[in-house]
Amino acid sequence: MRVDGVGQYELLGETLDDAAGEAFDKSAKLMGLGYPGGPALSRLAEQGDPSVYELPRPMMHSKDLDFSFSGLKTAVLTRLRKLEAEEGGITEQQRADLAAATEAAIVDVLAAKAIKALKQTGLKRLVVAGGVGANRHLRAYLQKAVARLKGEVFFPPLEFCTDNGAMIAFAAAMRVKHGLVILDDSQHGFAIRPRWDLACVNQPVSQQER
Repeated sequence: MRVDGVGQYELLGETLDDAAGEAFDKSAKLMGLGYPGGPALSRLAEQGDPSVYELPRPMMHSKDLDFSFSGLKTAVLTRLRKLEAEEGGITEQQRADLAAATEAAIVDVLAAKAIKALKQTGLKRLVVAGGVGANRHLRAYLQKAVARLKGEVFFPPLEFCTDNGAMIAFAAAMRVKHGLVILDDSQHGFAIRPRWDLACVNQPVSQQER
């Protein structure tokens, strides 16, 4: 998202299937790791070598800023089945190497798209939010890449990366501060939208949506 101010959002790119967090969680589940899968996979990846297994980077070099991780998940499943078929099982080191390769693939795609977005827009500030923003490798990669562009990258404190309640509360507080609260005609509540496009968040609530 390009953000020019509170409530001023422009969609630059989005996921076409699984989000990055889902790619972490689903890959972790395939490897038999616990939930939440992202942190479990990242911890295991610390013991692995990402170069042992070659995994795809879906849409990494596409001209747009969209994402797709379903192909990566399929590749992880295929690799697991191949290891089990050829060797009768997977060792803990092989699992760690596959976790490291999976993490590296996700980080590479996210970083490539983020850097491409900065270059296309000419912006110099990148804000990373959400659970995957807690990933240590992603943070280190982006800090170096954005520094080379003479830009700045901002991350929330780790304890807030996965706290959806804190994110929503802060966003609401900023909207109230800037007089952007969207209420219905009765002034007693707001319309519920299960999928609310951020680019349209300041548009009036239509009669059909109430």
